[in-house]
Amino acid sequence: MAKLYFNYSTMNAGKSTVLLQASHNYVERGMQTYLLTARLDTRAGQGRITSRIGIAQPADTYAPGDDLFHMIDRRLATGPCACVFVDEAQFLDPEQVWQLARVADDLGVPVMCFGLRVDFQGQLFPGSATLLALADEMREVRTICHCGRKATMVVRKDASGAVVQAGDQVQVGGNDRYVSLCRRHWRAAMDDAAPDRLI
Repeated sequence: MAKLYFNYSTMNAGKSTVLLQASHNYVERGMQTYLLTARLDTRAGQGRITSRIGIAQPADTYAPGDDLFHMIDRRLATGPCACVFVDEAQFLDPEQVWQLARVADDLGVPVMCFGLRVDFQGQLFPGSATLLALADEMREVRTICHCGRKATMVVRKDASGAVVQAGDQVQVGGNDRYVSLCRRHWRAAMDDAAPDRLI
């Protein structure tokens, strides 16, 4: 039975690297995959999944309101597809997550989603919340805070490097804009703990 997977982490954990490697494994064995990424993320160009270590692949794009079940069904009409890979899955809307669940259930194609769990204010993205509710399997892609502990949170910085505590949930950026931290150091950065008491 095909499953819906959610691979989640903070920024700069290597989610896109894992996605591209997993897709490559299928292709290397003669199987085709279908890659999707958020249309709003154009940092590497429109319709490209790119890793910080320099590997990349073209992908179809999705935006809020797009019918992903229909897109994937249309792709299947052109030939076999062993697995669907979705990058930037935090940008999915809840109905699109349901559509991906239906792809696994009704079309029999596994769907592997990769994305952030929480935003810079520690709140779940709507797409991530729905994936946490519906995914058959969840896997954490781990990265570390500057202190060596596991990073589970992310802070957003402005152009001068100051931590931003309010703003729109969605603002595309990379290392120049976001830093992954453990919860204790995230709390300190968000003025929720006394920095001199941190170890």
